[in-house]
Amino acid sequence: MTTKPSATPSDELRAATMGSPVGELRIIASNDGVRAVLWPDDDPERVPVPSLVAGDESHNVLAQARQELEEYFAGERQQFDVPLDPAGTAFQREAWIALRGIPYGETVSYGEQAERMGDKNKARAVGAANGRNPISIIVPCHRVVGSNGSLTGFAGGLETKRWLLAHEQQVAGHTLL
Repeated sequence: MTTKPSATPSDELRAATMGSPVGELRIIASNDGVRAVLWPDDDPERVPVPSLVAGDESHNVLAQARQELEEYFAGERQQFDVPLDPAGTAFQREAWIALRGIPYGETVSYGEQAERMGDKNKARAVGAANGRNPISIIVPCHRVVGSNGSLTGFAGGLETKRWLLAHEQQVAGHTLL
């Protein structure tokens, strides 16, 4: 995953939308990679992106992201290869990299994710960083659950998180919920 802070001007960002089993997704990309995958009711404070981003259905990164997401929803893809260009702090980017290390069809707690990052006492900070994850699904924050296994906050809503986990469970043949 590209982890550099990005300073691409908004006029260089492009957007595309796609329907999915969990609702319409808005994909934002720079020429370097996917900047965000947003939900229909996403809070603009959670992932700040300019509201006026030019649509470009043929943009290479957007086309690849859409194709890979379609394959994911069809149960044909478990890992994403599209380049990523998230904007965030160094700690946030570290947390998002750790999210990419959670295997498909598995879950971890915020504490486990913090421990994997080297400090089990940073579970709350990890939760806050995950809450700012701009690249939903591709950077799988939906695979992080409460310490007791309960579903906790998710920008797409808990029903969407439940659906994503059940989808992965079915494809991987695991029992998560």
